[in-house]
Amino acid sequence: MFLRIDRLQIDMPMPKDRDANAAAAVQELLGGRFGEMSTLMNYMYQSFNFRSRDKLRPFYELISNIATEELGHIELVSASVNLLLTGPRTQSTNPATPNPVDAPLADGLNARNTHHFIATPQTIGVANSMGESWRGDYVFNSGNLVLDLLHNFFLENGARLQKLRVYEMTKNPAAREMLGYLLVRGGVHAEAYATALEQLTGVNMAKMLPIPNIHNDKFPEARKFIDMGMHRKLYRFSPNDYKDVAAIWTGPSINDGQPREVVDGPPAGGNLADLGPIPEAFAPEFDPTEIFNIAQKLHAKMK
Repeated sequence: MFLRIDRLQIDMPMPKDRDANAAAAVQELLGGRFGEMSTLMNYMYQSFNFRSRDKLRPFYELISNIATEELGHIELVSASVNLLLTGPRTQSTNPATPNPVDAPLADGLNARNTHHFIATPQTIGVANSMGESWRGDYVFNSGNLVLDLLHNFFLENGARLQKLRVYEMTKNPAAREMLGYLLVRGGVHAEAYATALEQLTGVNMAKMLPIPNIHNDKFPEARKFIDMGMHRKLYRFSPNDYKDVAAIWTGPSINDGQPREVVDGPPAGGNLADLGPIPEAFAPEFDPTEIFNIAQKLHAKMK
C-alpha cells in the first residue's frame, strides 16, 4: 500500500508567463519511452512480480523503494508542465466568464501540442511530447534479476539523456528547477542500480557514469541540490519497511567520495501550486462560482 503526502518533492517557481511549447517538450519526460511513467511502471511491476523476495530482500527493497520515489517524480514533472501551461497571463487577462464566441482559446492554435488545450485543459496528459499515449509495452520485466537491474540502469541513463536535451531546449525556470532536481535524483538511482549489479556480478558498472559524460554540477539548478547532499541520499519511503536497502546503498558516493546515506522518510518537499480556474476551458466549470460555494460549505462543516 502507499502513503500519499500532499506536497511536491521540491518547491517549484511560478513562471512569469505561459510557455506552451516548453510544456510540450517537458511532456516527453512524463509519457515518453524514457519518461517518469516508464521508470515508475518498470520498477513497480518488477517489484510486484519479484521472485525469492525473502532470500533476495535487499534487491527487492531497492527496486520497490525507488519505484515509490518515482510516484513523486511523476507528480513533479506534471507540476512543471501545469505551471508552464497556466502561467499568470492565463489567469490575469481572461475575464471571469469569457465569451466563447470570442475564441478565448485561440492562442492554443499556435501551441505545438494542441492536446494541452483540447483534451486536457492546459494540464498534463499521459503522453509524450508529440501527444502519443504512453504505452504499456515500455515496461520490461524479464524475471531475471541481473537483466532487470541492467535494464533499469539503462533506463535511468536514457532518461538522463532526454532530460539534458530538454534542458537545452528551454530556459524557463519552471522547467529547469524540476530538471535540476531530477538530474540529481536520477543519478542516485543509476548509481544504486550500478552498485546492485556490482554486488551481484562483480562488474563495476559505476565506471560508466555519468552517461552522457557531463557531470550534474555543470548545471546550476542541479548544483544547489548537490550542495544539499541529495546525490548521496536514498530516501526510504516507508515508516517501517525497506530498511534492507542500506545493505546496497552503502560506501562512498562515486561523485565526491562522501558516505552514502539512507534517509528515513521522504524529503521535506515543497508546496503544490493552486492552479486557478480557466473558465474558457470549462475547468472546473464555465462559471465555477456555484461549485466553489459548495466546496466552501463542505470545508466549513469540517471545522
